[in-house]
Amino acid sequence: MTKLKSAIAVICLTALSASAWAASKTVTLNVPGMTCPACPITIKKALNKVSGVSKVEVSYEKKQARVTFDDEKTDTKALVKATTDAGFPSKAESQSGRIHGAQQH
Repeated sequence: MTKLKSAIAVICLTALSASAWAASKTVTLNVPGMTCPACPITIKKALNKVSGVSKVEVSYEKKQARVTFDDEKTDTKALVKATTDAGFPSKAESQSGRIHGAQQH
């Protein structure tokens, strides 16, 4: 019975720590079509609707959106599609990973 409890504990800990291995990445999207200070609101809403996105910062001055996301749930292509579908075509500038083993681009 003790071995069974130990096995269950190990399984639970492994399952809980699996999310720690999920890759959190950040990408900067260039969004040249921002023409007014209200544009970032639309872009931020569109990006926040993408599953896996955890943080969005949009700068009208720089005409950029910085997005942090779980790369097991979404990717840069989906983020670009979200801004494009909202009327603001974008292009990825840079991307960085922030976990063990993640590659920087």
